[in-house]
Amino acid sequence: MSVNIKDWNVEEESFWTSTGKKIANKNLWLSIPALFLSFATWAMWGVIIKYMKDFGYNFGLTNGLEEGTEAFNNALAEVNNLYYTLPAIAGLAGATLRLPNSFLISLGGGRNVIFITTALMLIPTIGTGMALSDINTPYLFFAIMAFFSGFGGGNFASSMSNISGFFPKKMQGYALGMNAGIGNLGVGAMQKLIPFIVGFIFLGAAGSDAVVNNIPFAGIQNAGWIWVPMLILATIGAYFGMNNISTNCPSLPNTAQGVGKTVYLVTLGLIAAGIGVFLLLGVPWATFGMKDSSIWIVVPIVAIITVQLMKFATPTEIRSNLRKQFEILNSKHNWIMTTIYIMTFGSFIGFSFAFPKLCQDIFEFTDKTNPLFKNPNAPNYMLWAFIGPMIGALARPLGGILSDKVNSGAKVTAVATLIQIVATFGVAYFVVQAKNIATPEDYWWPFFGCFMILFVTTGIGNGSTFRSIPYIFSKEQTGPVLGWSSAIAAYGAFIIPNIFGQQIKAGTPEFALYGFGAFYILCLFLNWWYYQGPKREFDNP
Repeated sequence: MSVNIKDWNVEEESFWTSTGKKIANKNLWLSIPALFLSFATWAMWGVIIKYMKDFGYNFGLTNGLEEGTEAFNNALAEVNNLYYTLPAIAGLAGATLRLPNSFLISLGGGRNVIFITTALMLIPTIGTGMALSDINTPYLFFAIMAFFSGFGGGNFASSMSNISGFFPKKMQGYALGMNAGIGNLGVGAMQKLIPFIVGFIFLGAAGSDAVVNNIPFAGIQNAGWIWVPMLILATIGAYFGMNNISTNCPSLPNTAQGVGKTVYLVTLGLIAAGIGVFLLLGVPWATFGMKDSSIWIVVPIVAIITVQLMKFATPTEIRSNLRKQFEILNSKHNWIMTTIYIMTFGSFIGFSFAFPKLCQDIFEFTDKTNPLFKNPNAPNYMLWAFIGPMIGALARPLGGILSDKVNSGAKVTAVATLIQIVATFGVAYFVVQAKNIATPEDYWWPFFGCFMILFVTTGIGNGSTFRSIPYIFSKEQTGPVLGWSSAIAAYGAFIIPNIFGQQIKAGTPEFALYGFGAFYILCLFLNWWYYQGPKREFDNP
């Protein structure tokens, strides 16, 4: 079978059963491991920074300072804040790269895009393994590796756009749910695999003999190296096993052409994301009294720069193709579905990035006057942290399947959102209780339970929202809308860790949750008004 398939009509039952089904499922099951590894490498910083704090990675900021002094404690507080910026940088880069990835499939072809974007993730995984070999590695190097981890975040948009074209409309809930759901499992699997693999030194380079909480220093480097062989296998599988289909990419370019277009657009995304990181870290926002509000300025600027680069800095052939796809930006429903998807996926990925560090700050480092103090009775949260992203990922295909069953994604989204709102305020309540007593571990299990409900409902909402999109938009627009909404929602991976970092520093993490809850209420209203209420414009899509 040729890599490029010109005749592709899966809405025709005879073609689907005789030819399409086998090819579609092959591409789906080669896409899933690539997306699984994309999420793992994108989200790994949420776990890595926990071990960096345990081993005292301080970016050189405490060198020469006497322990216990005010200057030392201030430096440690700044280091702790910088830890939060690493997953935030990865989140910003990944979300920004989703914007060009939203349009890659129609330009480069599915197989060409998936294999090269999977191969690019070797850069941050190898680099991270090298960076973790020395506790004095500069912050800048870690920031660059976190930045390139954004390759993994960007891949989701192109992966979903690609798989959507392989399956008929009646199976969109299943196909998109399986691809994204098992792909999202990469976050939970990563949160379990890294704590396991860092206990061994066979992948680590020789270094300090230090051991913290039964973890050898040399083992922490495995957090980067463990993904390298799996990425190589996934790249080979995509290259030799996947296809480019005409309904996704009418021009059906050869490998060199497809890879060239992909790398060019991804480079534009990197330029925009780099500007965003500079704006985030290089501009003295505190001088203008805007340190906490800077994220709300950076995100729209970066998104606008990315779109403008794609509009005006691309060759004529690419530009004309993109101009047609950019028509979705004139659709009101594109923006409504994007907002709802921010609530579901933005929350899922943001909480996945922030949860381990949030647990550490609320239940382990509980003495604000002594940043070195550790609660001896703190729960072993790393034993449980992986469960949230894992059950959220597993719930995603359930959301798609349930939506197919009741023939409505909007109905499933409404129920999931109601529960999500209750769970959000429940988490906030137990955060308040935990921070106001000397034994915060007393509230660990109710806090954990409410957070797990949050993960499940965001996962179900992810699946139901994406099921609705093919019923609102045409076949030609569905792929770009899936990519665009996922791109904007992915900024949750940048915004949520930043908000938690700011509120932890201010001593009011519950305020972050109050804000999230208010936003969820707005999304519940939008879903009802446009898709369920008496003035709905689409009938329960």
